[in-house]
Amino acid sequence: MATITTKNKFGVPLEDSAVSGTGIIMPKLKYRFRVNFIGSFGGASRSVELTQNVQSVQRPSITVDEVEVHSYNSKVYLQGKHTWNTIDVTIRDDIQNSVAKLVGKQVQRQVNHYQQTAPAAANDFKFDLQVEVLDGINTGSTETWYCEGCFLQNVQYGDSDYSTNEPQLITLTIRFDNALHLAGENDVNGRASTEAPMPETGPGLFNNISA
Repeated sequence: MATITTKNKFGVPLEDSAVSGTGIIMPKLKYRFRVNFIGSFGGASRSVELTQNVQSVQRPSITVDEVEVHSYNSKVYLQGKHTWNTIDVTIRDDIQNSVAKLVGKQVQRQVNHYQQTAPAAANDFKFDLQVEVLDGINTGSTETWYCEGCFLQNVQYGDSDYSTNEPQLITLTIRFDNALHLAGENDVNGRASTEAPMPETGPGLFNNISA
């Protein structure tokens, strides 16, 4: 009996016969990701404990201001300055206090709450952050968001509750100066993409918007 294949019939029908009937493309799954804290978060040379305990993270978003220009009978709009919006990273607090210690050191690094002093320059306390999308098989990322010039804008240490089994969580709201969207070094389980390469504004970049 001949094999009957129907999975290529799923999806939206397209007018282009060259790509019609190819089925549904595998989506990126939300739970396949990794977050790396770079650049001495909390003054530490590494922050593996944070990466291992991340519960959730937001990917960057950008807002562009509009410039209203008035004319004779109407008005037009131009693009103004842009703002990279803050992102939230939720981290499980571990029993050895590794996460709480690192977060506390970063808070203290930004402002010394005992001495009531602050660093002379932003580079003395800022760090970088990588949000990587993974394919579930390899350690290499398929996509990377690289956030530069980060600092903690808000820290919520969570609450305690007798009626729940959930872990303690620490939520970090992170403000950053600039973000780069890069293609990862892993091409989905080693399979080369058959699609045409995306237009690039820099080596391996999806976008490159300056601060």
